[in-house]
Amino acid sequence: MFDFFKTKKKYENASAEKFQQLMQENPDAVILDVRTAGEFRQDAIKKARNLDMMSFDFGQKIGQLDKDKTYLVYCRSGNRSARACGLMADAGIEKVYNLSGGIMSWPY
Repeated sequence: MFDFFKTKKKYENASAEKFQQLMQENPDAVILDVRTAGEFRQDAIKKARNLDMMSFDFGQKIGQLDKDKTYLVYCRSGNRSARACGLMADAGIEKVYNLSGGIMSWPY
């Protein structure tokens, strides 16, 4: 009824199963781990790139990303990556997916 109060997300949340399916269907997709470098070194999804969301130049770095690519984004629990997906969508990137539950939900 009051949809005008709701802001629509410009990215999609994906379960671990859907995230893996997207990886398989989009071999050229960029997998972004937005955790700190230390967290990334401990454990990461295969072929992921680390782009620390908490770094001072995160906004600048996402501005340099190819807007035509598909981005699969994750963090530890899904909170930072959801914020990162929102920022990426605001920067004009249209194909952005957030791993719901983060790497903690990743069984693969």
